[in-house]
Amino acid sequence: MKSFYITTAIDYANAGPHLGHAYEKVLTDVIARFKRLQGFDVRFLTGLDEHGMKVQQSAEKKGIEPQEFVNDIALEFLALLKQLNISNDDYIRTTGERHKVVVQNLLQKLHDQGDIYKDYYHGYYSVRAEQFVLEKEKVDGEWPSIYGEVVEITEPNYFFRLGKYQDWLIEHIKTHEDFIFPKSRANQVLEFLKEPVNDLCISRPRERLSWGISLPFDEDYVTYVWFDAVTNYLSAVAPGTPENEKYWPADYHVIGKDILVPAHSVYWPIMLKAGGIEPPLGFIVHGFWTMSGKKMSKSEGEIVDPFDLIEEFGPDAFRYFVTREMNVGLDSDFTLERFMIRYNSDLANDLGNLLSRLLNMTHRYCGGIVPTASVREEPEAVLLENWGKVQEEVVGLFDGFRFHTALERIFHFISSVNRYAETRAPWKLAKSDAAEDRQRLETALACMAESLRLVAIVLTPVMPDVCERINGLLGTQGVDSWEGNLDWSERMEGNALGKAAILFPKTR
Repeated sequence: MKSFYITTAIDYANAGPHLGHAYEKVLTDVIARFKRLQGFDVRFLTGLDEHGMKVQQSAEKKGIEPQEFVNDIALEFLALLKQLNISNDDYIRTTGERHKVVVQNLLQKLHDQGDIYKDYYHGYYSVRAEQFVLEKEKVDGEWPSIYGEVVEITEPNYFFRLGKYQDWLIEHIKTHEDFIFPKSRANQVLEFLKEPVNDLCISRPRERLSWGISLPFDEDYVTYVWFDAVTNYLSAVAPGTPENEKYWPADYHVIGKDILVPAHSVYWPIMLKAGGIEPPLGFIVHGFWTMSGKKMSKSEGEIVDPFDLIEEFGPDAFRYFVTREMNVGLDSDFTLERFMIRYNSDLANDLGNLLSRLLNMTHRYCGGIVPTASVREEPEAVLLENWGKVQEEVVGLFDGFRFHTALERIFHFISSVNRYAETRAPWKLAKSDAAEDRQRLETALACMAESLRLVAIVLTPVMPDVCERINGLLGTQGVDSWEGNLDWSERMEGNALGKAAILFPKTR
């Protein structure tokens, strides 16, 4: 079985989760679940980035130790994973020993081969961003607000020879077209690399920052946040252990566009190249959730709490909305009004109503047992043609990360099944004594049941709980593979259906 390793970015342990965190988890989970259904041995990693100046300062403000502070934050993110039914196989924390060992081994190797050296650094440091910034980044003579307080620093530090590998990285990106998705982001990285990159300052003096992983060759320093953070992808698969090393290189790192350049697309591949380790096969770079066209900002009160939406509407309604609305790679605007339209129209009226009609009519007219489909007339031909189009497209759309389009196609099919039900009108056919009308009634119910069986399969990566519930009401089991299970069939015949159920109660 071919392995497939996918990761999210690890969340920074300075505040609790928001909509962006939740979306990234859902997006990655949809891909992981889809790949499992394709037959891959999937390893799905997420976790928490726990070191750094901001964490240290936040802990000090609360009067507690940094470890206690990050432990509390970890509980919030773990709760989100559980509530969203995220199927991650591992959860890594950068304070863990397994991570520390890999980070220090990599640092020592790079130091021993001369790729890490000590020198004086003079420049400006953003406390909020935890990075050094350049004078040219000022706007109208002022530092942008995203940097917060910027201080001038002169101090000895350790540097990584980033520029030494710049030409290799440029060539790698140009010769690996699938390295960064969408391709427009690859162009952004190449544009950044047109200018010579400076060697990377990778340390902080322990007297200024104590909350971090010590440099193995100098205990007076801790490693720079990115050298610590991004290495989690490698430390989670425990290099040197046969049961885990099969997953490296990672197939995809799923990240937000704000951390693509330079941390993930420049620092990380070069760190690996210098260490003699294969780079990841690719990055999936998603956009931001905005409100009124602006990036959500907690400081300005523009934020969506995913816990509130999940509690009120359920995890799968939330998962459906963010997957349906976001075109991976682009920004998407969030409004509660849009959420409610999707919930009431797509989920309650289309999918939920279809299931409810099937259950009610099958119990009323056929004793709750799925009958035989014995008629093949124009309405059935149209329905099967509609499914054929979806079946042909959906796997390719999922493979190409076009989930919003895949869901659009699937729900167009669901709408077509509801139209089919209106055309056949089993409630009218039930009033007829003609044998051919009875056959049409039974065929209509059988076709509706088969349609829902197929819908529950293709929606499983996005709405696993709801699809499991649909399968239970249909008297069938979920599938472990899509192969051979997406063909229209008669396998629903004879199934005993559950009683009427409301999948998505209408609200507001």
